[in-house]
Amino acid sequence: PPFTTSSLQQDASSRLGFSPSRTMQIAQRLYEDGVITYMRTDAVQMAPEGIDQARRAIVKEFGSDYVPEKARIYQTKAKNAQEAHEAIRPADPSRRPQDVARWLDGDLARLYELIWKRSMACQMEAAEFERTTAEIAGGEVTLRATGSVQLFDGFLALYQEGADDDAADE
Repeated sequence: PPFTTSSLQQDASSRLGFSPSRTMQIAQRLYEDGVITYMRTDAVQMAPEGIDQARRAIVKEFGSDYVPEKARIYQTKAKNAQEAHEAIRPADPSRRPQDVARWLDGDLARLYELIWKRSMACQMEAAEFERTTAEIAGGEVTLRATGSVQLFDGFLALYQEGADDDAADE
């Protein structure tokens, strides 16, 4: 789903090395400049016009194969969530990170890119994989090997959740 305040702070910390307060300072500036929607929210819902804009931007950037037939609609699961505002997203998804990097300084551009990628990815088609499992049975021992091949990258073309964490673990 698109970012909430806490998920933005977590991702900006792990991917960009920003503290939660630094993330919110940068997000506040992006909001004041009209680049993103309001950044203090528990909601994962995007406004219908934001979804439509994102889907058009995806078609322009990646092609129609990357847009699912129906828009993805996310719902907040928390019972006490403050949902007065929609999820954090670019105010205009057609403004790609490389376009705004010309007039935003380094950290602002980096946080905008993170928000843009997650917002676009949440409206993209799913990735497709082909999985293969091979078993070799011999007496009391069975060996199993599994593998997968990516057939279509879908939203992974933009955003892989936890990818940075996995690389650090290895």
